[in-house]
Amino acid sequence: MQYDDPTFSAALIAWQQQHGRHTLPWQNTRDAYRIWLSEIMLQQTQVAAVLGYYARFLERFPTVHDLAAAPVEDVMAQWSGLGYYTRARNLHKCAQRVVAEYGGVFPADPALLAELPGIGRSTAAAIAAFSGGARAAIMDGNVKRVFARVFGIDTFPGERRTEEAMWRRAEALLPAQGIESYTQGLMDMGATLCTRSSPDCARCPMQARCVAFATGRTRELPVRKPKKATPEKHTTMLLVVHGGQVLLEQRPGAGIWGGLLSLPEVNGHVAADDDALPEVDDDAVASALLPFGVAESRERLNTVTHVFTHYRLQIVPVLVTLAQRAPLAADGRYVWLDAARLADAALPAPVKKLLVELLGSNAQARMF
Repeated sequence: MQYDDPTFSAALIAWQQQHGRHTLPWQNTRDAYRIWLSEIMLQQTQVAAVLGYYARFLERFPTVHDLAAAPVEDVMAQWSGLGYYTRARNLHKCAQRVVAEYGGVFPADPALLAELPGIGRSTAAAIAAFSGGARAAIMDGNVKRVFARVFGIDTFPGERRTEEAMWRRAEALLPAQGIESYTQGLMDMGATLCTRSSPDCARCPMQARCVAFATGRTRELPVRKPKKATPEKHTTMLLVVHGGQVLLEQRPGAGIWGGLLSLPEVNGHVAADDDALPEVDDDAVASALLPFGVAESRERLNTVTHVFTHYRLQIVPVLVTLAQRAPLAADGRYVWLDAARLADAALPAPVKKLLVELLGSNAQARMF
C-alpha cells in the first residue's frame, strides 16, 4: 500500500508555521540536552504539568554533565510528583551514558539515540529532528490519534499490525524539507486541535481530507483498548515520628515508586476483596514497629486513595509516636528525616501530599 502524500506534510507545515506553538521553553534551540529533557518529561505528561518541573530541573542540572554527576537521590527528588519514576532513573542513566560514551554530546543519529536508556524510537526521532534536522518519523499518542482520524484507521493502534502500518505511513509521509515544523505540527495538532474528547475540527487543516470528520466518527476513532475493571488494592503505611523526625524507607529500585523514599508498609499492596474500608492488622503493625522502638501512641488516620495506571490503591496511614527510638540497622534501608525536609525529599506524590498536609494541620502539635 502506498502511503506517500506530499500534500499532507505541506498542509501541516503551513498550519504549524502560522498557528502552531513556538514559545515553549524547549523550542527555538538546537541544544539536544534541553530537547531530550523536555521529550522525556512530556512522555505521558501534558505540557502544562511539565513547565515548572522543566525550569527547576534545568536550574538544578544545567548541563548533561551536571545531571550525570548528581546523586540519583537528587534527581528523584527533583522529579517527585511527575510520576512514572522509571523515566527519572533512565534519565540519570542516559546522562551518564552520554557523558561516558559520547563526551557529553548527544549523538545525531536517531538509531544511536534510540539505544540510550529511556529514549526509544519515537523520542529519538523527535530529539534528532529538533536538534539537528534529521529526517525521522515520530509515533506518539498524538500522532496515532491524528492518523487514525485523518486516514480512517478503525483498528486499535496498540495492536501490533496496526502500529506497524502506522509506522510505515509515518515514514512515507515525511517531508523532504521542513522536518522541524512538520514534527512539531503533528504534536501541536494532537495536543491543541485533534484532542481525545473535544476535537476542534473547524480549525483543523486536515478537515477536508479527514475520514473521521467526513463519516461522523471523531468520537469513535481512534479505536480504544477494551476496558478492564481496575483492580483494588490496599496497604497500611506507618507514619512513625519521634523528636521532630519521620521514619522513611528506601524502596527497591524496581517496582512501584522504585528508588524513592516512602513510609514503611505493612504487608505491601494487598488485593482488596470488596469495596469495604480496608482493615488494619493490629498484630502486624505491632510486629512491624518492633525494630524501631517503643510506641507511645497509635492512631489510624483517614484513608488516602491513589490511582496507578493498572490498579487503585487505598492507603491507610497509621500515626505512631515513639516514646523511645531504637538504633536503626546498618543496611541503610531506613532513615530518620527532619520534618522540615520532607517537602524536598524524593517521595512518591501521594506520600508527600499526605505528609505535607498532615504537618500543616493541627495534627502537627500532637506529632511532635
